[in-house]
Amino acid sequence: MSGANAPSRKPDRAQPVNPAGSVEGDTDLPSAPPPRLVLASASPRRRELLALLGVPFEVVPADIDEARDAPSPSALVELLALEKARAVQALHPSDVVLGSDTVVVLEGRILGKPTDAEDARAMLAALRGRTHEVTTGLAVLSADRAPLVTSVTTEVRMRTYSEAEVGAYVSRGWDADGPLDKAGAYAIQDAVFAPVEATTGCVCSVVGLPLWTVRRLLGEVGVEAGAPSLPRCAGCPEAGRTSG
Repeated sequence: MSGANAPSRKPDRAQPVNPAGSVEGDTDLPSAPPPRLVLASASPRRRELLALLGVPFEVVPADIDEARDAPSPSALVELLALEKARAVQALHPSDVVLGSDTVVVLEGRILGKPTDAEDARAMLAALRGRTHEVTTGLAVLSADRAPLVTSVTTEVRMRTYSEAEVGAYVSRGWDADGPLDKAGAYAIQDAVFAPVEATTGCVCSVVGLPLWTVRRLLGEVGVEAGAPSLPRCAGCPEAGRTSG
């Protein structure tokens, strides 16, 4: 209807809009995106393990001086994991950052990465046929809460391998599962040298990342990860832990 006799029409009442751009009172607001995860490690094995949890992540290796004093192996790896995570968080302040560090401990003596082939031989000779501990420290940093820091220790018993086997393994140097970039100069997952006879505790922690513990910590900062998919993880003693 038009013309002078048409009834007047009140203008539509504007609906207030919040700063995010959605209409107030709208019950179908989009949820906030999950925080992005960053792994503060250059380790290929840690990357492979973390991928098993089904969470997208970015890799940003931390560059820190790892020469530190600490009252115990667990305190040392927790400190180094935290410092790695903090170094990367400085570059990614709004993300969730996961740091990790692993040491081998034989009768109270910490065995880090060997300095050269002869050092690797010496470490493997010291470990031969004996039980030692492997401790991995974890630190998870998130912008909206205090750091989460913990460590996991596994007992490892080595088999009595021969000098010839040690020589062949050490000659592999820097290859994927070779000794020169591994704490204690061995990779538990290496199927050729196969240095380990038995373990008590989390095997993934010996490789470099205790998956059940990582999953729990990530959940505490809002990163929902799936259960570890490796068959050995089903019977891991860390699977039933919910805190600590």
